[in-house]
Amino acid sequence: MLLKDKVAVITGGAGINGLGYATARQMAAQGARVAILDLARAAPAEAAARLGAAHLGLVADVTDKAACEAAAAAVLKAFGRVDVLVNNAGITQPGKTLEITGGDYDRVLDVSLRGTLYMSQAVLPAMRAQGAGAIVCISSVSAQRGGGIFGGPHYSAAKAGVLGLARAMAREFGTDGIRVNCITPGLIETDITQGKLGPERKREIEDTIPLARLGRAEDVAGACVFLASELSGYCTGITRDVNGGMLIH
Repeated sequence: MLLKDKVAVITGGAGINGLGYATARQMAAQGARVAILDLARAAPAEAAARLGAAHLGLVADVTDKAACEAAAAAVLKAFGRVDVLVNNAGITQPGKTLEITGGDYDRVLDVSLRGTLYMSQAVLPAMRAQGAGAIVCISSVSAQRGGGIFGGPHYSAAKAGVLGLARAMAREFGTDGIRVNCITPGLIETDITQGKLGPERKREIEDTIPLARLGRAEDVAGACVFLASELSGYCTGITRDVNGGMLIH
């Protein structure tokens, strides 16, 4: 198993149809003990229980630094170490540039970008102490192509910021044995997309994708497992596209 005896923390991981939960499921199948972090209304303890008794679900708001630190401490108390962090928590919002309010901007950037920073800060001391760790940050093809199907420019900016932050952390912590990499999903069928794409619009989008389908949460989860495991042991600071060829560059 690729992650036998490893401990993985996944933010925004409780949604049953989301990228985070698909990643939690695959990492558990590969031998990891998983801690799912999410807001109270997402019921992370219930999500973790669906994986089995060996796993942990914690309520944590990634925009709150103290909450991130408390969650990291709880994981360390329960499992004794943190080997993997998947910074998956994020929100999107449609809109045009001239429509974005200060509140809109703050909400979207706080979760994706500030949350990535705060949760990384919370686990990095433990990873540094053990001399090893892998952080996987979920960005978006929207950051690369300057816009997506659902998110506005502030979403693109937030996800582009994640790319820059991850690369800077990769440079800073490489000598500590900590790898930091990004995944840029294309259009993935999750709860966010359900009911927002009619059959005709879905076919139009699929016609622009070389693999001729929208992505599945499991597609992204597989990339997360790869970047968390020793299969990618010489990879840091990279951006792994998972978009079916939507963007080839």
